[in-house]
Amino acid sequence: MNGSLSAQSKAEHAVLIVDGFSNHDWKQTTEVIRWILESSGKFKVDVTTVPLDSMQKQEWNPDFQSYAVVIQNTNNIHNLKLTWPEPAQKSLEDYVRQGGGLYILHSANNAFPHWKEYDKMIGLGWRSADSGIALEVNEQKQLVRHLRGEGKGTSHGDRFDALIQILNPHPINEGYPASWKTVNTEVYSYPRGTGQNLEVLSYAYDSTDTKKMWPVEWVVKYGKGNVYNSSMGHLWKGETYPPAYRCAGFQTTVIRAAEWLASGKVTYPVPDDFPNNENYSLRPNEMLGIIENE
Repeated sequence: MNGSLSAQSKAEHAVLIVDGFSNHDWKQTTEVIRWILESSGKFKVDVTTVPLDSMQKQEWNPDFQSYAVVIQNTNNIHNLKLTWPEPAQKSLEDYVRQGGGLYILHSANNAFPHWKEYDKMIGLGWRSADSGIALEVNEQKQLVRHLRGEGKGTSHGDRFDALIQILNPHPINEGYPASWKTVNTEVYSYPRGTGQNLEVLSYAYDSTDTKKMWPVEWVVKYGKGNVYNSSMGHLWKGETYPPAYRCAGFQTTVIRAAEWLASGKVTYPVPDDFPNNENYSLRPNEMLGIIENE
């Protein structure tokens, strides 16, 4: 397979992206993720935007059950008043508990510190030092647990070209090199949460701040459903289709993670331009014109 996303004749899985508020560029993030998924030919993507009007928000309650995967792209880290209405929260909980797939996209794991079931679904997120355990990866590739109150709250240093290292084999990373480079990435130090029913898939060395190794991707079992959570996917205000989103490794992982959430298996192949442990791999600016015309 070559380096471009290859569309196929019929989309197999229905995906719903939830957006509406974030300290990141959530509108562009939604458009690029939708383009990545639909260009693979495996997904048909819908979008639901949480209304800001209080009356409309109370009536907002998506039919999650109609979708194989829900992608969470909202973040209220700087304004806790921005949230989902309780009926929608309960609907998402029921959806995942009954077997649905939930993709927590980058800063979405910063969101909703007072939503207890959300904490269980995401496993680890951007939380204060007294909010749960933190997981670190040591030199022996073992997980080190920092108990509540030990160490620091979640943070990150400068963005940098990170070496993603596989910790546990999984259908999402089957066929990947043991380590691969991605670009302009935030590595979250002291990711915290319940840490329950969680498997860390990959980690990276934080070269700009803590000089330690921290989880980058993890999956959580919640009831009969599965949750995929990753700190990759940063798209800040003022950026347009940045290198982090042009990374062939990131784009491939988005597709494969969504397919696994939807079906429990992965058929999307590892492309020829997938990065290795020495070189990252950026795809052309083919999305740029689409974004600029939005």
